[in-house]
Amino acid sequence: MIALSLADVAAIVGGQPHDIPDSALRITGPVVMDSRQVRPGALFTAFAGERVDGHDFAAQAVADGAVAVLATRPVGVPAIVVDDITAALGALARHVVDRLGTTTVALTGSAGKTSTKDLIAQLLERKGPTVYPAGNLNNEIGLPLTALRADETTEHLVLEMGARYVGDIRYLTSLVPPRISLVLNVGTAHIGEFGGREQIAQAKGEIVEALPSAADGGVAVLNADDPLVRAMATRTTARVLFFGESQTADVRAENVRLTPQGQPAFTLHTPTGCSDVTMRLYGEHHVSNALAAAAVAHELGLSADEIALALSQAGTLSRWRMEVTERSDGVTIVNDAYNANPESMRAALRALAAMGAGAQARGGRTWAVLGLMAELGDEALAEHDAVGRLAVRLNVSKLVAVGGREASWLQLGAYNEGSWGEESVHVSDAQAAIDLLRSELRPGDVVLVKASRSVGLEQVAQALLDSVAVSSDGQGAGR
Repeated sequence: MIALSLADVAAIVGGQPHDIPDSALRITGPVVMDSRQVRPGALFTAFAGERVDGHDFAAQAVADGAVAVLATRPVGVPAIVVDDITAALGALARHVVDRLGTTTVALTGSAGKTSTKDLIAQLLERKGPTVYPAGNLNNEIGLPLTALRADETTEHLVLEMGARYVGDIRYLTSLVPPRISLVLNVGTAHIGEFGGREQIAQAKGEIVEALPSAADGGVAVLNADDPLVRAMATRTTARVLFFGESQTADVRAENVRLTPQGQPAFTLHTPTGCSDVTMRLYGEHHVSNALAAAAVAHELGLSADEIALALSQAGTLSRWRMEVTERSDGVTIVNDAYNANPESMRAALRALAAMGAGAQARGGRTWAVLGLMAELGDEALAEHDAVGRLAVRLNVSKLVAVGGREASWLQLGAYNEGSWGEESVHVSDAQAAIDLLRSELRPGDVVLVKASRSVGLEQVAQALLDSVAVSSDGQGAGR
């Protein structure tokens, strides 16, 4: 963050100083909400959560080097007291980005946001210092925390924006106004809250409504292959750049294929040239993500060859997203357990099928260890049933449905599609899945682990990796 005095911070956020011996003391370090991340010069934000209250850690944060605490009450150590820490954090972020004038890229979509954000960051880092969120810090707290990591050296600020309701993205763009906005897709994630895909499109499109006009440098990067996204071109006065496999897209892919390992390859076409790409990531769904990142990189001055090289070298920066690791016994674990919705679940299953084609030819099997997809509302039964059916159609060898009622719908869909017997099983929890897999896996098997974050299926992937040493030539995250 840029250095600010405590007097400056108090004025920016409309707060009252308490127990501050010298208001000229400056925040020179990060702004953090986890006291374990405090470094000398930091500002600690004392959020009160469901299980812990940051105010209880204020004294320790100052002892560890924090200059002050952003709090809602006096805490006995230097503090700036405000009515609403979230609002204060947003005001501070807006002040910082307005002073810096950094090029801000904001992206949203129902699926693929974090993977695309990681790709954009790796492309733009080739041009200059780039700040981007770790994981998916994409809400009213995570977004300003990310923005506040920018300083005078930052050339690009890449921000992921999530939404559960109409108006959420409008608020986020008011905190950090973008110059380039990217919309990946409109799917069914959080459809239970929104009520339909049209409402989701309304919410996602707020990110292009926030752009400056074309005359002032605003650019909307839109998916030409998604009709609901393409239609957002009418909601902005910014210049529009389309990406996709459509021949009408400005940045497009041709000759899309998968390697025997399940990694996408294609010819990238941009307005300045074309170049071949072979990615290190897994699954054909990454082609759309790569094209979105390529469009942003093109807009910011990278050539087609530079973009293709960067995409071919890019890995996964965020954990539990298609992390592929081969054990020493030849079993491959695909940990995609961070989250799940119908679109990302289907993409992961197709990636599993592609990766497993060679393994099955050698006697290996593909395992889909799947759990709940949350927040689907009235669509939950149909969507879980459809995913179970898709596993059969893709010739997945074994389905392990983990958890309660929704997981049973996954198994039922598979059974009704293929009259499966031993090919599918429903288990109560992660430990039961671990016990089953430990007894059943054999060399050459490929195991996909995926569910919504609340299910915690990453522990299944980790337990399977802990069971057997990882091969020295195995492939880790993004490799």
